[in-house]
Amino acid sequence: MVNSKKHRNSTLGLSFSAATAALALTIAFVLTVVASPAAQAQTFNVLYNFTRGTDGGTPYAGVTLDRAGNLYGTTSMNGGTVYQLKKPNGSGWTYTLLYTFTGLHPSFGLFPTARVILGPDSTLYGTTSQGGANTGCAGVVGCGVVFNLRPPPKVVCQNAPCPWMETVLYNFAGNPDGYLPGYGDLLFDQAGNIYGTTVNGGTNYCNGQGCGVVYELTRSGGGWKESVLYSFEGHEAGDGATPANGVIFDNAGNLYGTTTVGGLSNYGTVFELMYSGGSSWTESIPYSFQNVGNGTYPFAGLISDPSGNLYGATTGNQYSAGSVFELTPGMNGSWTYTQVYSFTDYPACGPRGTLVMDGAGNIYGTTYCGGAYHAGSVFKLTPSGNSWTYTPLVYFAGLNDGGNPVSNVVIDAGGNLYGTASTGGYGAGLVWEITGLDTVDTHRK
Repeated sequence: MVNSKKHRNSTLGLSFSAATAALALTIAFVLTVVASPAAQAQTFNVLYNFTRGTDGGTPYAGVTLDRAGNLYGTTSMNGGTVYQLKKPNGSGWTYTLLYTFTGLHPSFGLFPTARVILGPDSTLYGTTSQGGANTGCAGVVGCGVVFNLRPPPKVVCQNAPCPWMETVLYNFAGNPDGYLPGYGDLLFDQAGNIYGTTVNGGTNYCNGQGCGVVYELTRSGGGWKESVLYSFEGHEAGDGATPANGVIFDNAGNLYGTTTVGGLSNYGTVFELMYSGGSSWTESIPYSFQNVGNGTYPFAGLISDPSGNLYGATTGNQYSAGSVFELTPGMNGSWTYTQVYSFTDYPACGPRGTLVMDGAGNIYGTTYCGGAYHAGSVFKLTPSGNSWTYTPLVYFAGLNDGGNPVSNVVIDAGGNLYGTASTGGYGAGLVWEITGLDTVDTHRK
């Protein structure tokens, strides 16, 4: 991870349907809901089935790997949970419930839709789309929070597992600071500051709601202080709106991300925020999607390769099935758009989760629906000269093998892929693994 220029020196009875409805409405398009084992020689394994019980269900987010190969993730059903899957040592994976979000204590957050990440202190950081101390945000129960989870002291929990300890780092309030954190990872710079996005809120309004923000959290005294780096202005201003995913740095400390809608044609944008001194950041739009054979609605976030090229994906609409794209930097701040791959099956079934690239430059991702059984897929794109070869790795069937993956995928040091399916299994989603791939560890996790 690179450093930011700025810091280089330095509700009982709640149903989850309310949360999903709020996100779907603000993002402005409806997610279409519907695997079979690997289409190649790989092996597909279900590591854990969620049961709708105390372990939760509906894992929208993907998983995070620690150095020991253990997995961490979130579920969103019934308030939500944070869990660990411990890597097996001769036997199967071991599930541990780390924390439960509950309507009994909504001020601690509700409905995490993003994954948790490991911070510089090796503890877990994440967001909840709702809950928190501030309740003045339209259509949701609480405006959302940024949280930290730490393991309990060993002396307290010698004989039985104990829940991890949550600290709410920040409570969103709506305007002007943003609300409804979406599906994106939090991002740390080398100074330990946190960056993220919210789908709604800010100082500008789109269809009666805030257009969303990019924010930064910095330590202040014994807590954290939020600064809004940018409030999106929406389609009428030629700007993006409703960023559903997070941001990434380039080597110069500039931030990049996507907005699901807005831009010149209101089909979404790729945006850049360049640090311009003090607390000021300047936005530019490297690319505005136009629905002319180049994709619509970039729900997923961005990744970059060592040369500074950006890669992302679009979900598509009623006329298109989504795409994977590349943006190559040129002279004087210009960018060249290249269509890497255009999905050809069911409309609006393209990737929701951010892509990942391995050390050989292959790209991996998931599609939400479509595929041989209409329940989504895991795919690989292999570079070959000036073209890319598409390979389906798994077609989900929506049954015991899961379906409708919203998640990103991650790759471990052995080249195994991990992700989640939001449906299927025992009916509440699952965590899966693909082994036997000809690949190497990732540039980006």
